Amino acid sequence: MNDFSCKVLFIGTLFFVSVFTACKKEDEPLPGPEYITLLDVQLDGSPFSYFYTEASITPTLVFKFSEPIDHASAQSSLVLSTTTGNLSLEIQFLNGDSTLVVKPNLALKYLAVYYFQISSTLTSNSNKKHFEVPVTIKMVTTYDPTDKFERISDTALLDTVQKRTLKYFYEFAHPASGMARERNTSGNTVTSGGSGFGVMALIVGMERSYITREQGIQQATRMVSFLEKADRFHGAWSHWIDGNTGKVIPFSSKDNGGDLVETSFLIQGLITLRQYLQPADTAGNNLINRITTLWEAVEWDWYRKNNENVLYWHWSPNYTWEMNFAMYGYFEQQITYVLAAASPTHGIPKIVYTNGFARNGNIVQNNTYYGINLKLGGLFPLFWTHYSYLGLDPHFSDEYADYWEQNVNATLINRAYCIANPKNYAGYGEQCWGLTSSDNQSGYGAHSPANDNGVITPTAALSSLPYTPDESMMALRFFYYTLGDKLWGPYGFYDSFNLSSGWVASSYLAIDQGPTIVMIENHRTGMLWNLFMSAPEVQSATAKLNFVY
Repeated sequence: MNDFSCKVLFIGTLFFVSVFTACKKEDEPLPGPEYITLLDVQLDGSPFSYFYTEASITPTLVFKFSEPIDHASAQSSLVLSTTTGNLSLEIQFLNGDSTLVVKPNLALKYLAVYYFQISSTLTSNSNKKHFEVPVTIKMVTTYDPTDKFERISDTALLDTVQKRTLKYFYEFAHPASGMARERNTSGNTVTSGGSGFGVMALIVGMERSYITREQGIQQATRMVSFLEKADRFHGAWSHWIDGNTGKVIPFSSKDNGGDLVETSFLIQGLITLRQYLQPADTAGNNLINRITTLWEAVEWDWYRKNNENVLYWHWSPNYTWEMNFAMYGYFEQQITYVLAAASPTHGIPKIVYTNGFARNGNIVQNNTYYGINLKLGGLFPLFWTHYSYLGLDPHFSDEYADYWEQNVNATLINRAYCIANPKNYAGYGEQCWGLTSSDNQSGYGAHSPANDNGVITPTAALSSLPYTPDESMMALRFFYYTLGDKLWGPYGFYDSFNLSSGWVASSYLAIDQGPTIVMIENHRTGMLWNLFMSAPEVQSATAKLNFVY
């Protein structure tokens, strides 16, 4: 065979093979997927997600698969579970068994977490393909919208909240010192600032006859006796103290000395108590003098660190000024500057307030959020509008701001953010709002519109009652009547909750419970404002700082 013949034969052979192969590919179907795949999921009509919030307690889940599903395998491979075990399911097969409609046989619990799992043991009808990848879908059910307690008047409701919250500072007070425990699980750790709030709570309790005057003075006397012996650092107490020994408990590695801000919260409460006590009462008169001695021993001027025109938050005998927190600008510490200016023994001149707190006028920001002007600061936690103003009446202005307007607007912005709910957290709205520092699922956090993880803290809205009375009452009714079965406990409202995750704190914090009872009272009568502002030293300070009331 010549070369030409060989070439023709080779080319012909290739053509035959190619045609045969092409015909075979056209006539025979390609092999399908090896596994069953999940094409779509819907929960009560909501689109595919691996995490559903605000789910119904009678949910319907619709699953669409790539293959018809074997009935027996579906019964064992589809599981709805909670922490207590698995729940029985009703499964309906549609669309040639490729669509499954799944419902629990019994209603689920409100505000609870459930997991729907599809395991890889799921198989198809005909060819027994297995499910490709196991799937877990998390569901958090919605809250029960019905009332949990009998409806009462708003006045009675405020009484109920104040009386129950007082129990934290009276019945749950540290047994040896009478001081406020830092939180309900803190054992012997008491808090100086929270105890200042607690002193003011005792005043509310005495005045409203939740406790007797004798009971209130007796506990206040125990607290003062403890504070006289507790560790002090140039007159200032530490943030945390051992309630038995009075020794400092470090708040952090270098924070084992004086905390001027927490001390100012404590002194605010003690001065308010001093103004409440009656000099004609022997016990009261004795306590008046002892409180004055404690207050005048605080060396506010020392915390200027070598006469700088700013106050420093911390000083430690071990680390001196290493914390180095100069208190420039607007946050929670206006009361610290006011008391430093008020001190008759260790006072500061106005320049320290002007340069430190006011930053020589640079404190003014003039931000606008949701159409509301905010003169000072940005999107901060609401406790900034509470802690300094438990005793210091915020109905004043200085060269930089009108503080009543500042606090009202900050509260309205916080609420407007929750109503807008840009992160789509469950529950947020007109009646469920309030972002401030509190506990969350991971620990403690400074919650705000700039740092929002779905956690609502009751004290944020409740302590804002003076600023937003209608809006805060709406929140209070929701917290009590609607969420009360989850949120209402032995010392009032638990610290915080997250409806998106079905989580409710089991904790109470002194720094959250205190402002609640105190600011409710300031809303009702202005009593704590009136008492604190009646102190001659405070009046001297407001004149020195050019506050206009």
